[in-house]
Amino acid sequence: MNMLYLIFHINLTFNMNILLIEPYYTGSHRAWSEGLQFHSRHEIEILSMKGQFWKWRMHGGAISLANQFNELHSKPDLILATSMVDLTTFLALTREKTNGIPTAIYFHENQLSYPWSPTDRDVVENRNKHYGFINYSSALAADHVLFNSNYHKESFIDEAKNLLKHFPDYNEFDTINEIEAKSSVLYLGMDLEKFDPFKNDNEGPPLILWNHRWEYDKNPEAFFKTLFQLDNEEYDFQLAVLGENFKTSPSIFNEAKEKLENKIVHFGFCESFEDYAQWLWIADILPVTNIQDFFGMSIMEAIYCNTYPLLPNRLTYPELLPDKYHKDQIYKDDVDLFMKLKNAITDILKTRKLNFSSIAEKFDWSNMAPIYDELFSSFID
Repeated sequence: MNMLYLIFHINLTFNMNILLIEPYYTGSHRAWSEGLQFHSRHEIEILSMKGQFWKWRMHGGAISLANQFNELHSKPDLILATSMVDLTTFLALTREKTNGIPTAIYFHENQLSYPWSPTDRDVVENRNKHYGFINYSSALAADHVLFNSNYHKESFIDEAKNLLKHFPDYNEFDTINEIEAKSSVLYLGMDLEKFDPFKNDNEGPPLILWNHRWEYDKNPEAFFKTLFQLDNEEYDFQLAVLGENFKTSPSIFNEAKEKLENKIVHFGFCESFEDYAQWLWIADILPVTNIQDFFGMSIMEAIYCNTYPLLPNRLTYPELLPDKYHKDQIYKDDVDLFMKLKNAITDILKTRKLNFSSIAEKFDWSNMAPIYDELFSSFID
């Protein structure tokens, strides 16, 4: 009995050497990679590339990462790729060194169930399915497939089946069952405790928050049109628009900047984490209109800072929000969103007394790192 316990204990505390390969090393991908590296008990080495030109990273990143790997003198116990890696190409180009090493792929997102903008050049020219095929073949090649939410896992499996239906023969539908059988849900780990030193309260007008990327899939049109309606009905509120903005951001942002000029207290990317954290703590309400989210990192950051969430009844949100919050925090449609937002503003003192931080706390690395470590240990025979 003592010998069995000793073997079990040694297995649990075994420190692995893990190679994490990430061709899009920026934003949430970088934060997750560095957070895992810092908080894991395992030794994690990161091979990465600059986070830009995402389509080219999915096409050619595996070649550059393979060249980096082949120059290494060490041999990892586990190779952990992310969803931007063409894992089949990487393994083909490193087969002399990677033979026998367990592999896992972590899907932050995927291009099968991601809602592409209809104006994207690859959509117009019917080339967008290729990126989904890279995700599909990478999942098939990996020994273990990890998704950051159950919604993400289910949507990937469904859309992979739809992808294979597009082809004329040898559709290999059974491969989807193979992928599903080796798939697990591993929620995102986040460094939430770093927000704690910047805690503050808002004693002014109700402050509405946008803290997402300024892109099509975040559905800014629905967000701002709801605020236009609030403004037209003369509700008292302020607006902080944060998040990363790009050269080709949707035009609704320029329209909102003009129409809501008297409501806006911040408009643009926060250059420092301190500024970002302070805005999240003093924000009161987070209306979310996204049509794409496989997890919702920026949403969980705001919830941790006790911002009142209003989330649509779709995507991963009903999964991540405990059932007791669904009645008040999950909305059915745009009309329901407006009504719930109006009520939160009207009774702002009650809104500010509610506490939502515990919803997000479980995703802090202090809680998630041991879960990651145990799962990774189980991948070693």
